[in-house]
Amino acid sequence: MRAVVQRVSEARVLVDGSEAARIGQGLCCLVGVEQGDTSEDLDYVARKIVGLRIFEDDSGVMNLDVGAVGGEILLVSQFTLLGDARKGRRPSYALAEGGDAARKSFADFVSLVASLFTGKVCTGVFQAMMDVHLVNRGPVTILLDSRKRF
Repeated sequence: MRAVVQRVSEARVLVDGSEAARIGQGLCCLVGVEQGDTSEDLDYVARKIVGLRIFEDDSGVMNLDVGAVGGEILLVSQFTLLGDARKGRRPSYALAEGGDAARKSFADFVSLVASLFTGKVCTGVFQAMMDVHLVNRGPVTILLDSRKRF
């Protein structure tokens, strides 16, 4: 599982011009489900997202997690995070989990994040064409990959 985690002052998702989700301060997370992801992969990424200390404390040091600042989490499924563009100019998405399996894994992931986090957790619309609007605060962007562990 891969995730791009962005610290935001606000974020929202539009589908067909209608707002599907909105958060204030918190984390906007683009999430890609990879073929073969296990519950351990989901757990690793979920715990990292909830526990990332990327919000500033009173001294201006990034030392607080999203819960400590009363933030919110927006999770957006994005299979293109598994794109491999090393050969040619058209990325291959062969590593991305497909269809119903991806839908189930993403739903399980959302449930897991919600069980670990006491604040608001919302999502985009799975497999929809979405417009994601966000204000990346900092900017702060963290890359997570449950298999590379970087």
